Amino acid sequence: MLAVYLSPLYLAVNLYLLHRIFTWLTDIHPFFEKRAVRIVLGICYFFVAFSPGIGFLVPAGTAQRILKGLGYYWMGIMLYTALIVIAADLIRLIVRKVRKKTFHRLRPALAGTICFFLIAAISIYGMFNARFIRITPYEVTIDKKAGNLDSLKIALVADLHLGYSVGTSQMRQMVDKINAQNPDLIVIAGDIFDNEYEALDKPEKLAEILSGLQSTYGTYACYGNHDIQEPILAGFTFPQDGKKMSDPQMDVFLEKAGITLLRDESVLIDDAFYLYGRPDYERPGRGITSRKTPEEITRDLNTNKPVIVIDHEPRELSELSDAGVDLDLCGHTHDGQIFPVNLITNLVWENSCGYLQKGSMHNIVTSGVGVFGPNMRVATKSEICMIDVRFQS
Repeated sequence: MLAVYLSPLYLAVNLYLLHRIFTWLTDIHPFFEKRAVRIVLGICYFFVAFSPGIGFLVPAGTAQRILKGLGYYWMGIMLYTALIVIAADLIRLIVRKVRKKTFHRLRPALAGTICFFLIAAISIYGMFNARFIRITPYEVTIDKKAGNLDSLKIALVADLHLGYSVGTSQMRQMVDKINAQNPDLIVIAGDIFDNEYEALDKPEKLAEILSGLQSTYGTYACYGNHDIQEPILAGFTFPQDGKKMSDPQMDVFLEKAGITLLRDESVLIDDAFYLYGRPDYERPGRGITSRKTPEEITRDLNTNKPVIVIDHEPRELSELSDAGVDLDLCGHTHDGQIFPVNLITNLVWENSCGYLQKGSMHNIVTSGVGVFGPNMRVATKSEICMIDVRFQS
């Protein structure tokens, strides 16, 4: 419902931006003063601006995919258009107020052109940056014996957000880069899907690509807060009757992809270490009313062996450490994904991205592979975390 309440503000921002665009175009050429031209441009502008809402309303199909995809691009472009235009207007007001001879008022045509190129440069960079997946290395030491293992190479990914913005090309790139690292274990820390299973353009092809992941011990995953079936509009969800749950098709997809889903359960791998997959903190999913506490996780485990946990959200870090967990692998935050959101994520999360040690436990949070909402990354990166774990010899 928040999307409905914010719609007047969204409309006001777009009216303001359209007014500034008309001011710029009119100063470039009198042609844009014509009423008919402005009406046509206004219709085109608002069609793009309201493409997220139109895509939400139309039936599932090609038209919906195009509209929602357009909407995700527009959300990012509009953000930077608003920030840059508002900044330009504030500078203009300050210059006008100072009125010193050293200042010369820029004509709207020149000011608008500078803003246009800034917006285009940031938006294009953000779109391409979101599609380039980097490798981020980590090294940790766990002071426990792990059977006959001296070390373990883990590939951590999260927040794939398969759907309207992320598809086969990104997954093929991810699989190739992970396989090139020759990992012993691959873990996916939630948000594999982007709320709607129908958003997958080629589910069979995607499953085939992901089934190509290669490692010694296989690929394991837990679900995140977006691995559920629910209507979503511009990043906002709507109240529903009953519990929000994952679509059974999602489970089938993971089986076809050769990914083992851990639902509040552990697996002892090679009689050397435990891997535990936690359900999401906010939305634990089908068959789980409330997830186990950190103490319950390790209660029946032999904590003389290393205990590795995958948990979508980086929560309960102190409790997990106290319970005997050695390595906690998370996602969810996207490291803010886009500027300036990335400046405030550290205020929300104890570890918003990267490495943190809590007692004897190591916590690593990845910024994720995919995107949510605006289809771009600015001042953050899409990444695969490669973690070299050393055990007591």
